Amino acid sequence: MLKKTAIVLVNYKDYAKKYLADCQAGLDAQDYAGELKEFIVDNESSSESLAAVKKISPQAEIIINLNNDGFAKGNNDAIREAMKQGYEHIILFNLDAVMLKDCVRKMVEAADSGDSRVGAVQARLMLFDRKEIINSLGNVTHFLGFGYTGGYGDRYNSPDPYYQGGNYEICYPSGAAVLFKAEILKKIGLFDEEFWMYNEDQDLGWRIWLAGATCVLAPEAVAYHKYEFSRSIKKYYYLDRNRIMAIIKNYHWATLAVILPAFLAMEIGLIFFSLKNGWFYEKIKVYNYFFTLKNWQHLSRARRETQSLRKAKDREIVKLFSGKIWYQEIGEARLRVANVFFNAYWKFIRSLLWW
Repeated sequence: MLKKTAIVLVNYKDYAKKYLADCQAGLDAQDYAGELKEFIVDNESSSESLAAVKKISPQAEIIINLNNDGFAKGNNDAIREAMKQGYEHIILFNLDAVMLKDCVRKMVEAADSGDSRVGAVQARLMLFDRKEIINSLGNVTHFLGFGYTGGYGDRYNSPDPYYQGGNYEICYPSGAAVLFKAEILKKIGLFDEEFWMYNEDQDLGWRIWLAGATCVLAPEAVAYHKYEFSRSIKKYYYLDRNRIMAIIKNYHWATLAVILPAFLAMEIGLIFFSLKNGWFYEKIKVYNYFFTLKNWQHLSRARRETQSLRKAKDREIVKLFSGKIWYQEIGEARLRVANVFFNAYWKFIRSLLWW
């Protein structure tokens, strides 16, 4: 029996004018035979943005947010409404994604493949302007909390090392094209809205693993992403703060203890890196966040809730984690020496984990 499937899109300012028409065309072409309904959140809604959304997607249920409350809350607003209406699969697409006509069907088939442990399914994300080049084959967590896209910039050939038939397990799915089962979200909660933007998908994927479920890639479900790397200074604040929040919430306390020396070494390196690249002030803001009592009250509560989900041990979850950082836009040369040290450290520490 086909499940009721909701599509969630989040608009911000003029994104609908720039991207929604192509995205909507892809959704209109879907060959999924089950019930499909769109929910569009208009973040920092204006008369212009709302008019654009209504014109391009008149069939969608629109949720209006007068303020920009972030990617996490924007998606949560629509997810809550979809779950309230009984939708069993919730699919999130970025507005700048264009999916092949069988993308939704393939994602649903992967979710309902017979493996009851599957909690989230990511589509294979390819670059829109270079369709043979990978954007993400599932995202990867570095053991110090950094998240990056798996396979980015590689040419995709099937069969290849990434695809052995069926689904394969990934650290966490990209929020640009992901299906979540409503039943797992009811168990573990939605995006942590404290993240606001970046790493919220990492945190949610980590909680899926903690709860004893899995995150997988469906290689045959394809979406093309109009991906552009943002070099906004503000981005570094959220990336740095949120990766620390993710490890505090999700690791076993013993894992936090054994990675502490590497964490401190990384902090020293990041201070120098931020000075050199003009985001030292953002780094200070990160430290200020963690030296504020009310933020620790939130983190303590969030950690207790997250750890209460634990059915899987860290040693099982971290098998997919990496000791190397690979931000393709920054460049390998800057990371080469650090990667040798941190990768060796992680291999040693990971072999010791029994919890």
